[in-house]
Amino acid sequence: MHTPAPDAHVRLALHPDHSSAVTASISTPNRYLARAVLAEYGFRSTGDETMVLARIDHDEPHHADKAARALRASGTTVEISPALHEEINTEWTYANAPTHWQWLTQDEIREATEEAQRIHDDIAVGRLIIHLHAHDGWTTVAVGTYTGGRSIHLHGEDHLRTESMVYASEAEAVADFHRVHSVAVRPGPAPLTDIERDVAEVLAAVLPSAEPTAEPLHAAAEEQPQMVPIYAAGPGDHEALLSKFFTTHGEWGKWRPHDETTIASHESLTLRVEFLHGAAHGDSLWPIAAYESPVGERLWHATATPTTPVEIMRVLLDSLSTEDSWGLGAATPIEEKDLAHASRPLEDAGWPLKCGARLIDWTAPTNDGAGLRFDTHVKQGNLLPAWTIWGGNTVDSPTWAIHLSTHAPTSLIQDVAFELAHGSSRRPLLLRTSAARLAKKPGVVPPAPAGHRPAFRR
Repeated sequence: MHTPAPDAHVRLALHPDHSSAVTASISTPNRYLARAVLAEYGFRSTGDETMVLARIDHDEPHHADKAARALRASGTTVEISPALHEEINTEWTYANAPTHWQWLTQDEIREATEEAQRIHDDIAVGRLIIHLHAHDGWTTVAVGTYTGGRSIHLHGEDHLRTESMVYASEAEAVADFHRVHSVAVRPGPAPLTDIERDVAEVLAAVLPSAEPTAEPLHAAAEEQPQMVPIYAAGPGDHEALLSKFFTTHGEWGKWRPHDETTIASHESLTLRVEFLHGAAHGDSLWPIAAYESPVGERLWHATATPTTPVEIMRVLLDSLSTEDSWGLGAATPIEEKDLAHASRPLEDAGWPLKCGARLIDWTAPTNDGAGLRFDTHVKQGNLLPAWTIWGGNTVDSPTWAIHLSTHAPTSLIQDVAFELAHGSSRRPLLLRTSAARLAKKPGVVPPAPAGHRPAFRR
């Protein structure tokens, strides 16, 4: 056994602001070993001398205790705060546990929640891509595919989530999901639960460490920052975008009728943008509508999903603030020149064009999941979505999408198409990307008081 240095010291304590999360403070000059051991038990770096452990099963004290034992075995002095020590020695049961769990031992229950944690982590770092979700009347269900592997159906939320079905192909899994859940099916992953938001807020502060850890070398290589096309970037902070929009565009008035919605109204009273905080209402984070006049009929409308990259949304919102993008006045038929105008940036960038009996598609030349689609069967004057700007996976099951009705101004679509064709973004560490994507938005769901464990009962 190694002989600990006098200053080889790690202090474990409950996180001051977030549920049952655990922090680790490392005061030894040679931090490599301590950080490697902590990383093995799920801790993530938040600085040169700090790490944090946050889990959806709220069993951080148990795993912190295991990490402490491993640290001591390696010769490191470990101090555990009294509050955390009390949590470690407290037996907890789940308030909403399935009936059959009453026959399981604590270790067997932990095996089940560990599987749910693994699924959560795989989604967070991009190993498991969720295509669709639905609510089956009792809980959330979803269908996803592991990168380079099998496709699965998921059942349940948080620590109760399990793999319910396994499929040999993505097409079979998606088709069966549509067959079972029908009209309840929605694109992309489900909105975050309160527990996922709380965990994400903790991990949102995670910083890349300059020192090596016990993470596998191939994983470290995959998680290096890299430049990616804008359509492959993470969603980013839409709340911050909304705030900056009001700051930089004084011609828009702000109105918040209730906690869930903020409305931006243009001074002309012919353009209205809504922001649905937390995407709590349906699948659209940004509903947009334009009118012929302040008292006229709606002329066109658009929606954007919560997973839309924030830089693309910024281009769209900025374009709304230019007069030629309002599309005021009576609707006119869509002509070939309108399609050419809207798609010109994609044509210039060499994006292939495919024309079918109904659909016209421009797709990324590398076939890595992005494009613009126009549905010719949507009747002139109809307010149903005719334009789709999308990214990730396929156009029928995209990671993100912007839908616009027939008479959305082609100049606005062209602005977004230019960003789609030429924009790029630096993708940070995968863990940080997922944390930013999942991070709890201010004012949506208040964090649980320190020390409170909402998923458990004594």
